Amino acid sequence: MMMMSSNVRELFLSLSVAMLAIGHSLVSAQDVPTADGKAKANDPVAEEAKLLGATRQLTFEGKRSGEGYFSADGSKLIFQSEREQDNPFYQIYLMDLETGDTERVSPGFGKTTCAWIKPDEKKVMFASTQGDPAAREKQKAELDFRASGKERRYSWDYDENYEIYDYDLDSKKYRNLTDAEGYDAEGAYSPDGKRIVFASNRQAYDSELSAEDAKWFEMNKSFLMEIYSMNADGSDVKQLTKAEGYDGGPFFSADGKKICWRRFDREGLTAEVYTMNADGSDQKQLTRLGAMSWAPYFHPSGEYLIFATNKHGFGNFELYLVDSKGEADPVRVTYTDGFDGLPVFSPDGKSLSWTSNRTVEEASQIFIANWDHEKALAMLKVDANPADKPSSNDAPVEIDAPDTSTTVTEISADDLRQHIGYLASDELQGRLTGTPGARAATDYVARAFESFGLVPAGDDGTYFQHFDFTAGVDLGKGNQLTITGSEAVGEPKLNDDWRPISFSNNGPVEPAGIVFAGYGIEIPAGLAGGSDKDSPLYSSYFHLDVKGKWVMVLRYSPEDVEKTERDRFQQFASLRHKALKARQKWAAGIIFVTGPNSKTNSEVVELSFDASLAGSGIPAISVSTDIAKKLLAAAGEDLQELHDVLDKGEMISGINIPDVKLSATIDVLQETRTGRNVLGRLPAGEDGKESAAAPVVVGAHIDHLGAEAGRGSLAKKDELDQIHNGADDNASGSGAVLEIAQLLAAQKADGKLAMKRDAIFATWSGEELGLLGVSHFVKQYAKDHAGGTDARLTGKIAANLNMDMVGRLDKSLIVQGVGSSTYWPGEIERRNVVVGLPLTIQNDTYLPTDASAFYLRGVPILNAWTGSHSDYHTPRDTADKINYEGARDIARFMGLVARGLLISDTAPDYVKVEPPKNKGRGGFRIYLGTQPDYTATEVEGIKLSGVAANGPAEKAGVKGGDIIVSLAGTVLKNIYDLTAVMGEMKADEEVEIKIKRGDKVIEMKITPGSRD
Repeated sequence: MMMMSSNVRELFLSLSVAMLAIGHSLVSAQDVPTADGKAKANDPVAEEAKLLGATRQLTFEGKRSGEGYFSADGSKLIFQSEREQDNPFYQIYLMDLETGDTERVSPGFGKTTCAWIKPDEKKVMFASTQGDPAAREKQKAELDFRASGKERRYSWDYDENYEIYDYDLDSKKYRNLTDAEGYDAEGAYSPDGKRIVFASNRQAYDSELSAEDAKWFEMNKSFLMEIYSMNADGSDVKQLTKAEGYDGGPFFSADGKKICWRRFDREGLTAEVYTMNADGSDQKQLTRLGAMSWAPYFHPSGEYLIFATNKHGFGNFELYLVDSKGEADPVRVTYTDGFDGLPVFSPDGKSLSWTSNRTVEEASQIFIANWDHEKALAMLKVDANPADKPSSNDAPVEIDAPDTSTTVTEISADDLRQHIGYLASDELQGRLTGTPGARAATDYVARAFESFGLVPAGDDGTYFQHFDFTAGVDLGKGNQLTITGSEAVGEPKLNDDWRPISFSNNGPVEPAGIVFAGYGIEIPAGLAGGSDKDSPLYSSYFHLDVKGKWVMVLRYSPEDVEKTERDRFQQFASLRHKALKARQKWAAGIIFVTGPNSKTNSEVVELSFDASLAGSGIPAISVSTDIAKKLLAAAGEDLQELHDVLDKGEMISGINIPDVKLSATIDVLQETRTGRNVLGRLPAGEDGKESAAAPVVVGAHIDHLGAEAGRGSLAKKDELDQIHNGADDNASGSGAVLEIAQLLAAQKADGKLAMKRDAIFATWSGEELGLLGVSHFVKQYAKDHAGGTDARLTGKIAANLNMDMVGRLDKSLIVQGVGSSTYWPGEIERRNVVVGLPLTIQNDTYLPTDASAFYLRGVPILNAWTGSHSDYHTPRDTADKINYEGARDIARFMGLVARGLLISDTAPDYVKVEPPKNKGRGGFRIYLGTQPDYTATEVEGIKLSGVAANGPAEKAGVKGGDIIVSLAGTVLKNIYDLTAVMGEMKADEEVEIKIKRGDKVIEMKITPGSRD
C-alpha cells in the first residue's frame, strides 16, 4: 500500500522486487566492536530472534507477492501478487488463514494494488485500473514485451486510471468509490468501517499548477500526492494533508483516533514517518533518520509503530520500531540483507507480517513471524499503562460475531500418540510384511477406516489388497554334496561343512572338476572407483579355463590395500557379482570359501533371503575353510599363503585341483508370504460410487524391519536381536494418514467439504522390501482403469500425497516432489499459511519411497519428510522420541493440501523432471534411468515399472513394462546381474540392450549417462 515518488520508487523497487542487484554490496547490518576493537557484522538470525520467532514464508506462488493485510479478526489476509498467466500486473487475492483457501477478488484484468478488508468482512477494497478502456491492451503490450525477451527496470506506474473499488464477497459485484482524474490508491478502512483514508494526486489534475510544479509533476507523478479521507461509500471526501512532497501510505490506529503515514521531501530522496489525528489535526513527525523511512504501521496497543528504512544503504531496507510519541531512538527489528518492508501486525499484536526478498530465488514474498510485544516495549523503554494508553479493545468497531455454532474436527496430537504408540509397540514386533505383527497393524488401520465411514477399496469388497512375495528361503530335504578324488575331505556334512547359497540354481549337478580363482573378481582397466582413470586390469581368471568346472573363490575382497583400492575391489565383491562372473565364464558352478583371514560368525554362508526374486543362473554353494584347505592341499597349495598374497591386492594364477570332482543336488525352497495394503475410499458423491474424476491418493507405508536385525538394519552389535519398532519409520506417516482420513470424512459428513473427486487413503506394505505393496497397487489400478498393468496413470490419478517419516520435526518439514507439478508451489503457500510450518522445498521427484511408483507412472507427487536421524532403521526408533505436536501440524498441512485437491475442478499438471545426476545409492558412476519392478517374480530378467523422463533408457526407446534380458552383451537374470553389469560400464559409451516387450525381443542401443 505504500507508494513513493516515481523516480525514487523506480530505483527502489527495481531493487526490492528485482533482487536488489546492488544491495548486497552495501552496508546491511550494524557494525559492533569486538574485543580486539575491529568491527564485526551482527549475526542476522540471532539479532532478529530478539523480537521475531518462528519466521516463515507465507506466500510462494507467482513472480512476486506483497502488501498483505489482516482482516479485523485475523482470520484472513488480503494481498497483491503477480501470478496470473495472462496478466503481468498485480492482482488482489484473499486468503483464508484457517483453511488456506485463496481466491482472486480483483477482476483479473488491468492493474491493481493496495487492498484492505472491511471490518465486517463482507467487502474488500482495492485500487484498480479495471475501468480503463485500454486496460487489456496495456496488459497485452506488456506480455508481448516480456515475450520478446527484453526486460525493463521495475518502476511503479502512477496510472491516472487507478480508482478505488469495493467488492462485495457475497454478490461478487464491484463498486467504484472514486471517480476523480488522477491516481487514487493506498486505501485503508477505519476500525469501525465507516471511513476510508487514502492517497491521491488528484489536485494535480483539478487545479492550476505553477510552471515549476508542472515540470516536477511531469517527471514525478507522485510529487503532489496528498492524504484524503472519505465515507465508506465514497462520499464526503476531505483532504487531510497539504505539503510539498509525497504524502501516502496512511493507516488508522487500532482505536481509530490516529492516522500514520510517511512524507517524502520535494525531491523524493528521503522520507519520514508521521502521525496525525483522524481529522487531520496535530500532524507530528516521529522519525528523523534522513533516509527513506516509510510504510509505518501501528501496533494494536498504540504504544509504537513499525516501519521500513534504508538507513543502512540505499538497497537494503530493514524494519525498525519507533514509539508513538517519537521520543525514543528507533529500534532495529530485521538484519537480513535485501528488502524487508510493508510490515503489519496481526489484530492481536502477536504476529508480524511483512514483505521480503529473503527467499531462495530472491523474489519478494510475504513472511510472518511471532512478535514479542513485551520485549519491544523494553527495547523502546516504553512504560505500558493500559489505563491511559489507547487499546485495540477500546476501538469503536461494529462487527458481526463469527458463527461458532458448529464444531470443527481437528487433527489431534493425542490421537497420533495413540496410533503411533500402538503401531510401534513391542506387541507388533516391528511390523515386517507378512508377519502377524504386520497383520495386526493393517487390521488396526482397516478398523479405523471403517469407523470413519470410508468405503472399502481393496479386494472383493474388503479394505485389504493382497499381494504375494518371496519372504525368505529354506533348505529342502534333497540337498547332497559328493567330492571324489580326495580322501582327506571325507563326506561333507550339510550346514557344518557346506550349504547351498540362497540364490543357487536348484537340481542335480553332474560331477565336474574344481579350479581355484582367488577372489573371483574381474575389474576392467580404468575402473578405479576413484580419480585414477589409469588403474590396471585385475582378473582372478587370467589364463584360467573354468568352462564346465566348479570355480572355488574367496568371499569378500582384498583387505591389506589402500582405501581407494579397497573401494575399487568392493564394487565387485558381492556373492551375486562373483556368481555372475563365473556364469559368464561358463563355469559349472561356484564354491564360496570364507578363508582363514576373514573373521565371520559362520564359515559357511548363512541361508538368507536377499530380496532377489530370481536365481543367479548357476549352482552356488559355500564350503568351510577346512574343506577348502584340504582341496587345495591336493594341488600342493596352502590356502593361508594364498590368502595372504591375495589380500595384498596381487593377482595369482588360477589353480587347477587335479583328479578331484564335485557333484551335488541342490534343494533351496523359497518361502512365499502374502502382504496386504489397506485401502479406503472417501467418495465425492453420496451414493458411494467411484467418481469419474481422477482420485487423490493419500498414503504412507505401514511396514518396518521386524523383530530383529535383518535386511536394511543399522542396529549396533548389541541391538541385533531387538525389535525394530519403527515409530518414525513409518508409524508416524501411517498415523498421519489416519488423522487426515478422519478429518476429511468428518468434514464431508458435516457438509463442509464439497468434493469434486474421490480420495483414496492407503497404508502400503512391503516398502522396506522394495516398494512391493505400492507397486502392486499401481499395476492393479492401471489394469482396472488404464487398460493394462504397465499403462501410465496421468489423468487417471490426480495426485499422490505421501508421508514417509514425519515424526521428528526439528528445524523444518522437507516437502519433496514439488517439481512434479506447477500446481504445488501455490498450493503449498495456501495450505501452509494456516499451519505455519517452517518448510524446506525440494523439487526432486526421484525419491526412495512409495511416491516414486506414482511419479514414474505420470502422477504428480508430494512427499512429506522430517529427515533422517541416528535412530533410523535401529531399535532406537521408538514412540517416546516422536514430536507429536510437529506430526500433528504436518498432518494438518498435508490434510489441507488433500482438501484443496478434492475441491478443485482441475487436477494438477504433470511435469517431467530430469533425474538427478549425483552419485546413486549403489555407488555407480553411470545411470540408465530405469526403475525395476521389484514385485515381478514371474519373469526372468528385469522388468521395469517405469523409466526416468529424458534419461538414457527413455532416449533409447525403453518403456515401463519392458523386461531387460541383456545388457552390454551379458544375459541378465535378476536385478543383481543388472547392477553388476552397470558397475563395469562407462558413461557416454554406447552398449547394446535387449528388452522383451510382449512376445518380442527388441535390440536397442543405449548410452549411459554420468552421475558425476
